[in-house]
Amino acid sequence: MDAIKEIILSDDFVDEVKKTIKPHWGELGWVTYKRTYARWIPELKRTENWSETVKRVIEGNINLDPRLKKADLTDDQYAGLVREAQDLYKLVYGLAATPSGRNLWISGTPYQHRNGDALNNCWFVAIRPQKYGDSHIVPNYLQKDQLAVSMPFSFMFDQLMKGGGVGFSVVPDNMKLMPVVDNQVDLTVLIGKESASYDDSIAAGAIDRDDWLAKNDLSDTRHYELPDTREGWVVGNANMIDAHFNDTNDGFKDVVLDITDIRAKGEKIKGFGGTASGPVPLIEMFFDINEVLNEAVGRKLTSVDCTDMGNLIGKTVVAGNVRRSAELALGGSTDDDFITMKQDQKKLYHHRWASNNSVAVDSEFKKYAPIADSITHNGEPGIVNLELSRNYGRAIDGYQAGIDDGVEGTNPCGEISLSNGEPCNLFEVFPLIATEQGWSLEEAFALAARYTKRVTFSSYDWEVSRRVIQKNRRIGVSMSGIQDWILTTFGNRVVTGFEPTTDPETGDTVQKPIYDQRVVKKFDDLYQAVVKADKEYSDALGCQASIKHTTVKPSGTVAKLAGVSEGMHFHYAGYLIQRIRFQDSDPLLPALKACGYKIEPDVYTKHTMCVEFPVKAANADDPNFASAGSVSIAEQFATQAFLQTYWSDNAVSCTITFQPNEAKEIAPLMYQYRHVTKSTSLLPYSGADFKQAPKEPIDKKIYQERESEVDENVAKVFAEQNDNHDKKDIELVDQSDCESGACPIR
Repeated sequence: MDAIKEIILSDDFVDEVKKTIKPHWGELGWVTYKRTYARWIPELKRTENWSETVKRVIEGNINLDPRLKKADLTDDQYAGLVREAQDLYKLVYGLAATPSGRNLWISGTPYQHRNGDALNNCWFVAIRPQKYGDSHIVPNYLQKDQLAVSMPFSFMFDQLMKGGGVGFSVVPDNMKLMPVVDNQVDLTVLIGKESASYDDSIAAGAIDRDDWLAKNDLSDTRHYELPDTREGWVVGNANMIDAHFNDTNDGFKDVVLDITDIRAKGEKIKGFGGTASGPVPLIEMFFDINEVLNEAVGRKLTSVDCTDMGNLIGKTVVAGNVRRSAELALGGSTDDDFITMKQDQKKLYHHRWASNNSVAVDSEFKKYAPIADSITHNGEPGIVNLELSRNYGRAIDGYQAGIDDGVEGTNPCGEISLSNGEPCNLFEVFPLIATEQGWSLEEAFALAARYTKRVTFSSYDWEVSRRVIQKNRRIGVSMSGIQDWILTTFGNRVVTGFEPTTDPETGDTVQKPIYDQRVVKKFDDLYQAVVKADKEYSDALGCQASIKHTTVKPSGTVAKLAGVSEGMHFHYAGYLIQRIRFQDSDPLLPALKACGYKIEPDVYTKHTMCVEFPVKAANADDPNFASAGSVSIAEQFATQAFLQTYWSDNAVSCTITFQPNEAKEIAPLMYQYRHVTKSTSLLPYSGADFKQAPKEPIDKKIYQERESEVDENVAKVFAEQNDNHDKKDIELVDQSDCESGACPIR
């Protein structure tokens, strides 16, 4: 080609697709999309419609193909990419598949080009002194190759503020690398009277800047004026952390942070979207983290100290009222202080709620009983088997020594085992919908593989991430609505029964699952299609094939778009009332009211309304249907093991629900699947035992009554009421991208 240009999907093409393909909206689909992923279009004074969102997302992804930047791109290559973009558009527009929620929000925006990191859902970082390297954030008192205790916390803070979840490791091997805390630091936070947040900041512990300067000399302190940027928050925190250690302290024991320029609460955040929290949560975080470090003077930081610091950062990000802060803390399996740290109720309610906590084990680990006991009381800790992740892809492919030897942890939802600084990179196919819409599943999954591969060519802000991404090119092609698809296609669930067998290592009798071999073959075929597509595309791009390819993510919000079961999970119930909370100013509320949905004030939060949606699960009336409230804990473990054996070479995100009478089975089942399951977590099945529960099981009769009362064409009513002009930056209160509700909105 004479000139390289970006790929743009034509309006004629989009119009033709809209005539021939109908999006497979779930009962909550359009409402969830409109308030979660539809971006504001300033010139049209409205948010996107679905066709515009998909166009933005696909164009943002296809133009990451590195060949488009090369002068030797051929006409055939360019035409092939155009066809691929068109195929992806049709696949996603019909809701036969979708990128991650993060991509739906960021792909194709200017923010993507400024911060390529934002295309990835979640990250992992090891808590130990690290180099900042050639990154977009390097505190000016450090050399790029200088080890600093602050670095992993800066990485975490940065990624959380960009909307990503972060897993972090505080296992004993990392804690041994922590230096002794040398210095007690006297922290002062200053604010000028010109700040709109002056009074609130003073109340939170800040000091009037002019008064302080009249009595003190800045030259005697480590002083930093925070600019009104994400980076400013990160560097301010780094200044305070590193002052506690002689290797990163230039001799000052007093740290002065000036937060005058931080924008006030409620002001708009450009780029990612949402509103600012103001400086108060930041002030509180500075003092809280400084207290943790001051209390550790003369000793090394512990796993509990570091988890507290991570949780305090997460708490601050949550206060921004834009997104949740998803964190997973990974500790040692024999670290009792870490395992029991949430039993301190005061600290739990103050900040320790900000992470889900898991412990790292290997296949030789046997002490599951105390872990199971803890799970029955508070649902934690989860289990992460790093040995399996380092030496196995799919279980069926057998032991492969060091195939993924850099793995140190996982993302917050556990579906991807990750190296230090590495992100998860996700796309999912809804196989039942794809089949109904006439797609070859092998083709759909091949498109998914190529989409995720292109994300690895984004511009990444942190050197540690760039290095590991270029090394691994890890992708995570997932599927959702798994239970719906298997039951519809094969007439039964994948686990058809159990048979007694002897554990060769212990001699104990265990119940071995029996899998439908038709399902086994289909999953294996689809896995091979993903691997083949990745190899062919990698060869075309001149890069290495991905170290691993497949996963099962939890898929909370995205699954609602298409109305399918979430990830590998069983539907919560055959029929249920799904409650979603909205800000009381949300322009969708009048449309929902006009359509007959029950709306009432939220009993827990001011200025929030609770809307009830009647929902029917696919196959709810099938005699082989099972819900989370009825399926046995044994079948859930077996289903996760099936997917880890025949589909996922990364991991399988699974939150297993159990009834009170099944608690005794937790430890034996964890041990039975010790050579297969890479990560898992458990929660007691709650039913609807509190007022305005997010999900309330109902019977078929009540569902039919409630369904007959509503008009589901909310999109049409909304457009008529607003003359296609809605409000900017209104957010859902309680949606998340994860089935557990732990991960970020986007």
